[in-house]
Parts: sequence; structure tokens; C-alpha cells
Amino acid sequence: MDDTPGANLARSIKQLREIRGFTQQQLAALSGVPRPTVATLESGSANPTLSVLVKIGGALQVTIEELLSPPRAVARHYKASELKSRVRGQVVVRRLLPDAIPGVIVERMELPVGASMAGAPHKAGTREYLTCESGRVELTASGERYELEPGDVVVFRGDQRHGYRNGGARGAVAYSVVLPGGR
Repeated sequence: MDDTPGANLARSIKQLREIRGFTQQQLAALSGVPRPTVATLESGSANPTLSVLVKIGGALQVTIEELLSPPRAVARHYKASELKSRVRGQVVVRRLLPDAIPGVIVERMELPVGASMAGAPHKAGTREYLTCESGRVELTASGERYELEPGDVVVFRGDQRHGYRNGGARGAVAYSVVLPGGR
């Protein structure tokens, strides 16, 4: 694939225009650049002035640097095997977000029959949301015990000792979302 600034510009303008649902004519009207110039830019055969790049970038609400850089992927498919996972005792814990979001943890837990796992207290002020997808999950948090069935959710202080257990007759799957305080 051609990764020159001109080729990047052509792909970026077309991708950004289509993502925003604009026709070439609409982009031309928004930017004040003639439609044939927009078409030439998207073909990769243009040699635009700085003024044209500023107008197109403004209409698409991006910087000139973003126009000249390789286009960002619209979507990326991650295989389960690509996502970070670990085994704690008998419980398989897998991160669901491939990109780190400061202070946010989203995990999937597979708990075989009889499996249990102590949860590590999170940073002060965090809230944890635990939902049961399948099976039965027992949560112990803040000195209380909760039995979750599919669809149930328990919200609790994530900065205290807590633990998970599958006391049911079949495997269980639960999801945990940990958010920083103030939410």
C-alpha cells in the first residue's frame, strides 16, 4: 500500500467524508473548495495548497497532520486469543478492552463448578459492577453475600476486600466493570 502523504491524504479525505455521511458536493460546500478539487484530492493526483488543506481539514474537523497521516482504522477485530488473560486458581480472567482506559477495568470471568477467587481491592473510591451472564455467581463484598443469577448486577465498593465463587451445578460466566470514584 502506498504510504506517501499524497496517498494518505486521498484515503483520509475519502474515509472521513464517508464516515461523516458527506457527498463530495457537501464537503465542497462546507469547505469552500470546488467539488472537482475534492474529487482530485480523493483520487490522489492533487497537489493542494496549504489553504485548501486548512479548508478541508476544517470542514472535516481534523488537523492537517491527520489528513496527511495514514487513515485510522474504522474498526479492528480482536480474536479472544489476542486479549490479555490470566488464570487465578481455577478462574480464567480475560480483559475485554484491548486499549487501556485509565482507571477502568472490564473483565470476563469463567468460574468452573466450585471455583472461587479473591478479588484484589482496587484504588480508593472505585465502584465495581458485577453481572452474571450464565450459571450462578456468589459475591462476598463489604461483609455481605450476594447470589447472582443470569442478568443480575451488584454494585459495590471495589476498594474493599471481596471475592467470587461458583457454588452452582455448572460453570458460570460473570463480567466485572471497575470505574474510578465519582461516577
